[in-house]
Amino acid sequence: MALPHLDDYFPDWKEREALAEAMIPLIGRLYRNNVVTYCYGRALHNQSVTDIMRTHRYVRQVAQNELSEFESFPIIEAMSKLDLGPSHVDVGKLAVRYMERMEAGTRQMPLEYAREACASVIGRKTPPIEKPQDVVLFGFGRIGRLLARLLIEKTGGGDQLRLRAVVVRPTSGDDVRKRAALLRRDSVHGAFQGTIRVDEENSCIIANGNVIRFIYASDRSAIDYRAFGIDNAILIDNTGAWRDEAGLREHLASPGIARVMLTAPGKGAIKNIVSGINSHEVSDADTILSAASCTTNAIVPVLKAVHDHWGIEHGHMETVHAYTPDQNLIDNFHKKARRGRSAPLNMVITETGASDAVAKLLPALKGRLTGNAIRVPTPNVSLAILNLTLERSITREEAIDFLRDTALNSSLQRQIDFTGSPEVVSSDLIGNRHACCVDGDATIVDDNRIVLYVWYDNEFGYSCQVVRVVQKWAGIRYPLIPDDVARTGFEEMRTLVAAD
Repeated sequence: MALPHLDDYFPDWKEREALAEAMIPLIGRLYRNNVVTYCYGRALHNQSVTDIMRTHRYVRQVAQNELSEFESFPIIEAMSKLDLGPSHVDVGKLAVRYMERMEAGTRQMPLEYAREACASVIGRKTPPIEKPQDVVLFGFGRIGRLLARLLIEKTGGGDQLRLRAVVVRPTSGDDVRKRAALLRRDSVHGAFQGTIRVDEENSCIIANGNVIRFIYASDRSAIDYRAFGIDNAILIDNTGAWRDEAGLREHLASPGIARVMLTAPGKGAIKNIVSGINSHEVSDADTILSAASCTTNAIVPVLKAVHDHWGIEHGHMETVHAYTPDQNLIDNFHKKARRGRSAPLNMVITETGASDAVAKLLPALKGRLTGNAIRVPTPNVSLAILNLTLERSITREEAIDFLRDTALNSSLQRQIDFTGSPEVVSSDLIGNRHACCVDGDATIVDDNRIVLYVWYDNEFGYSCQVVRVVQKWAGIRYPLIPDDVARTGFEEMRTLVAAD
């Protein structure tokens, strides 16, 4: 599409705005039929007009193509006329390929092209999962509430993951109302997208029509979840109080709980799963899994991509991490060194287990990485600095092109994001759904040495990764269109599980 003259910018904007507005009901109708639409990995459902326009703008900047609403709308409109079965469709990639066909001289109407591209799912009525999967949140802190937001957002037609209950300790008589208020408003992540009602008599909140019961218990082994109509549930323990198999297995003694997911690094023989890296190791026989740590989820995808492409001889990882609830607001006793000092007032050097976790997830890097962490006075969004020595020399341009392409077109598309802006700061990454975002402009390359600056929303981005693992574990499967990843040989990604 040719660049408009200066006088044409506003009319051009209004036309594209109208197209984005027209997309919303089409995208919503497809979503209710379990057809989830994306634009280069960014979800289009539940987005505002300006959100959709911003996504197109991002693609033009990063993918360096001419994709706009003028190109994507005809594809979405054509898809809405087809009898599509449950699937994940990247409309942005389809639109770009259609543009390329037209430029090459192939004359094909959008409906004909969409029918060809989506042929494998037309009339295919296989549901993404046989029956809805009950989910229970054990704990309702920072991660618990974000998991609740994600699970509610992704309810769709109600036939996939269903958040049925939240377990917390007994507190005051107006507990449910206070919990609802914390879900409704968040100082970092903003307002809940939807409506929340409180049913104090039944200890429930109703969020976007989802009835979520609050169960109060001091002794987790005394809870009978079946008494609340909950059965064969996946319980997500986001308290971090128990990290070994013995402690987590106590959840399984409660009637109605079949599997337990830990939102912290698991100890002993517990599998630590990072979505996109080793999710193929998840099996029906597993009863306890860990989603590892936020930092592990952030750095492992980038390290894998770099090591697979160039090879890593050795390196050091430094995490500049937002402060966490285990630190003190003011100086006070803490069992760990330095963490007793006031979190909002200090930078605090502390340890991280992420470098050890890398060796377990990427055995080829065992003994090649060291790591440390600095807690800083920000409430969310962290930065991993990866100082790596590679097995061969590269150029900065080569590095940036590879990382950009990895974020847009690889099997790690939902884990690795990319920004080329020289103005990005930590707060810009709040709400980013990727495990991490590579800062292309900050990248340093010198011969075979590279320094990567990798941002990550250690709360929301991590929660998205947790939900992706839970979806995989629950057996939720979607055919992926276009099926690029299958052609690159990543078997586990022939069908897609996503939390975007």
